[in-house]
Amino acid sequence: MLSFLARRIAAALGTLLLASVLVFLAVQALPGDVATQVLGKDATPDAVAALRGQLGLDRPAWERYTDWVGGALHGDFGTSLVTGKAVGGEVSAYLGNSALIAGITILFAVTGSIVLGVLAGLYRDRWPDHLISTVSLVGMSVPEFVVATVLVLCFSIALPWFPAVVLYGPDASVGQLLPAVWLPALALAVVMAAYIVRMARTSVIDVMASEYVTTARLKGLSTWRVVTRHALPGALLPTLHVIALNVAWLAGGVAVVENVFNYPGIGKLMLSSVQNRDLPVIQAIALVSSVVYVACNLAADLATMALNPKLRTRGRTR
Repeated sequence: MLSFLARRIAAALGTLLLASVLVFLAVQALPGDVATQVLGKDATPDAVAALRGQLGLDRPAWERYTDWVGGALHGDFGTSLVTGKAVGGEVSAYLGNSALIAGITILFAVTGSIVLGVLAGLYRDRWPDHLISTVSLVGMSVPEFVVATVLVLCFSIALPWFPAVVLYGPDASVGQLLPAVWLPALALAVVMAAYIVRMARTSVIDVMASEYVTTARLKGLSTWRVVTRHALPGALLPTLHVIALNVAWLAGGVAVVENVFNYPGIGKLMLSSVQNRDLPVIQAIALVSSVVYVACNLAADLATMALNPKLRTRGRTR
């Protein structure tokens, strides 16, 4: 178990190191000059050269990378080229707002999709299965911004229950943002849950046809006990990685939805940073997204090990 955990953590750290290199190289490869973008096209060559020296752009790339990674390990991502504020504090404010949406989305999408997937698998080829499968296919086919637009039309215009846009900035409190969180979270949950439902349904069908479930039924166990004690743990194993990938997808999917609702989250900050060519902020957001992705996959691996006794005892049986 310890060797399994050590290998997974080592792989996660190696992935983050590689991601940091790719993020840095990709941002540096963006067309145009940062100093010219900040000062404007009418800036003199001397002013551009001075700003490039101030920003350290005249230094070798490997020096800038090591300084950036070293600072990031201590929570220092540099200074924003647009606002002049510390990037770490600015990203944290927006990230906290996005975490509010992500938390609600994960809560409803994961729990709801597992329940629906189990029902579809248990009632295979009957009307609950057909209904759930059809709705999930629609959710997989429709982009999140279309779902968000439909939700605005239904629950902000036709039925004015929720605000269509957010008028607060990144420093808004949870109480101020809470009324506007539900529609973005629902839009993300619809798209996210569709993939988990399909995987959970397939897993339940496979597990219910297995020999150990058949044996449990022959022993006279109730359907509820067979599902909860025998089928569900086995069905969750292949579903965990789909859940992890979809949770990591929130880092990108939330950007589109936040832009629709004008929500002050990390996605909106990323779009504005790309438009303003604020490289330190772009690098910080990309690195944070990589950390979220790696952490989700690591959590899925650990959960798989916890649910699968074979992985915990593999090292002892050799």
